Amino acid sequence: MHFTRPGNRHVFDVNLIDFADRVIAASHQLPVLVDFWADWCAPCRVIAPNLEKAVEERNGEVKLAKLEVDEGENMKLAGRYNVRGFPTIMMFRDGEPVAHFSSARPLHFIREFIDEHAA
Repeated sequence: MHFTRPGNRHVFDVNLIDFADRVIAASHQLPVLVDFWADWCAPCRVIAPNLEKAVEERNGEVKLAKLEVDEGENMKLAGRYNVRGFPTIMMFRDGEPVAHFSSARPLHFIREFIDEHAA
């Protein structure tokens, strides 16, 4: 299932193959949120619109990469970053994860998370 809002150029799908370029390298230019999600995960569907809205509101100051952990070998990335539950949202800056949270959260929480960790 694909939760990315059509027309939002700040939200994109990512996988094991392009993660290094689209997340790690890109995070040297601006913060990148990674949404580790799964198709079977109800909280993942709940948080997706709030994540996308919060990123869209930043108008290019932060990007959102959506990683479906059950596709291909994407679970290797979840293991690399010690993701234990879904959804897990991780902020990358300067090539490194700097903060994360798990489970569905309201829009105001996501906005505050981005404000605190994107600077």
